[in-house]
Formats: sequence, structure tokens, C-alpha cells
Amino acid sequence: MSHPLPLLNATDLSIGYGNHILLSGLGLELLPGQLVCFMGPNGVGKSTLIRTLAGLQKPVTGEIRFSNGDTRSVSVVLTDRFTSAYMTVYELVAFGRYPYLGWNLKLSDEDKKTINRSLQQVNISSLANTKLHELSDGQMQLTMIARALAQDTSVILLDEPTAHLDLNNRLEIMNLLREVSHSMNKAVLVATHELDLALQTADEIWLAGRNNELLRGIPEDLILNGAFDRIFKLKGFDLRTGQVAHSVSREDTVHLLGSGFEYRWTKNAIERIGYPLTEENARFSVVIRRDVDGTLVWDVGNTHSFTTIGSLLAHLRQDQTGKTIQ
Repeated sequence: MSHPLPLLNATDLSIGYGNHILLSGLGLELLPGQLVCFMGPNGVGKSTLIRTLAGLQKPVTGEIRFSNGDTRSVSVVLTDRFTSAYMTVYELVAFGRYPYLGWNLKLSDEDKKTINRSLQQVNISSLANTKLHELSDGQMQLTMIARALAQDTSVILLDEPTAHLDLNNRLEIMNLLREVSHSMNKAVLVATHELDLALQTADEIWLAGRNNELLRGIPEDLILNGAFDRIFKLKGFDLRTGQVAHSVSREDTVHLLGSGFEYRWTKNAIERIGYPLTEENARFSVVIRRDVDGTLVWDVGNTHSFTTIGSLLAHLRQDQTGKTIQ
């Protein structure tokens, strides 16, 4: 199987400001149909790399090449807020077509089709005539992505596109970028702090440390080889499970039997209040089952049954004298 040609290629690239080098000796490529997440601690140069690859900032050393030699092959979404508050969503997205317009800046029918298609792709067609100051943060970010799509480039670079957004908007945007890269065969590079979302959506991760180097690989390999732990020095987050690691604060143990997401969240709740799980010599034996009417039930031994995890936890918090333990 032939290796696809990169849409963007950077060789011997060093980035920074003057004598202050943030990352050096980089050899990078962005492939069609690939979503790449660029991650690292604050201050390692995520925004600087995005601006450098976009041509908004000169590299300290090295060369950046596009597949067709045209810098119009790249569109960029930065964290800067757009200040023309009374412009409409349609007008802002139309800016994506300006690199292709003639001296009279008149949109052709084809330009208008591209704009409308871009609005549809991010599901904001209904907002076309809405003023920018009326948009939520999530809607504004989708508008900026629509503008990048309207520019119709092979490479899209985004700096923290999910910053300050709620969970639903963060999920929507990351899934959208993944769909754009895969269905439209574009190369999409996202600088992000969203570790959990990047692990679930990225085809490749670029991981920057503080020694001017950059590690590359698929998320699973970077987890297994310890790269994330070395660079982020994660405190209380278990990359093996993608969950917060709970500390043990109780001597008694629990044997939990069940399956599916019910088991996962019961396990999370029991460990969150400090009980370790074991298969042998446990004080509590908890079995998850469904009643004849489909109701979830948690049986503790042969004596107690509960229909919510909250009531189960209340029981487990009691010692043998009946006193509640927090």
C-alpha cells in the first residue's frame, strides 16, 4: 500500500522568538485524511507552531512546504475573538472566499454555494443571518470553522478550538474536525489541552516536552510507552482506564460482580469512597442484576438490595455498629 504524499511538510524546523527557541529540529508532515492533535504543557510552543505553520510567523530555522507550493493551501482558526460584532455569520464565513476573489470582491454563484455548503457542514445554516454578538461561544467557534471550510484548503490549523466551551460543544467540535479530515480528505492539526478528547479522536498526536523535542505517534502507543506520563506528570489520572485514579482510604474490601456500563460506574462509585475491590476475602459482596421488570438492583450478600448506587454507598459507609462513615 502506497504512503500518501504529505499536504504539509516541515524540515529542520525551529520555532520561537529571536534567541528564545521553543522547539527545534522538527521534521513534521500532515497527511490527507488525518486529524492530528498537538499537545504539551503550557508554554511549550503550541500556539507558536500553529502560527508558524500558517505563515503568520517566521520560523527561526527550517523550511515549510505545501503539496502544491501555495500558501493558500492552509486555513487557520486562532483563539483571537472577532471584533466586528454586528457582522452576520454569513458575512464572516464569506471571508473564507476572499483569497479567490477578483479586484471587485464580488462573490460568484460558486462562491455562494461553497459558503452555504460550509454552513451546512457545521450545522449552523439557521444562524446565517445572526449577528456575531448574538452567538454563544460554541456557535462562534463553529462559525470560525465554517469560514476555514469555505476557504476550501487542503490543510486546516486550529489553536485551542474548544477552549472555554462546555462538554457538549467540545465533543461536537472535535467530532466535527475528525469527520472533516476523514470525509473531505483534509489534514487537520489541532493544538489542544483536551487530553481525554484527543485520546478518543486523534489519528496521531504530537507531544511536546520542555527539552525542545516533539514526540509523534498514535495515542495508544504514547500511552503504553509512558510518553504522556513523562511529559504531563499526571497526578491522579489513570491513562490505562482514562479515569481519575481513586485512593484507598478503607481497610474493608468489596467483591463486585456485574458487567457493562453498570459495572463500570458502580466500580467508580465504590472506589471513589475509598473501598478497594478484590475477588477474595471481601467483607462486602455486591452483585449487579436486573429485576424481572428491568429495574437495576444491587444485592449486598443475601440480606440487602438497593435500586440506586447512592443507597448502596450509604450502606457501605456504615460500619458493623451501624454508624455512618464518611
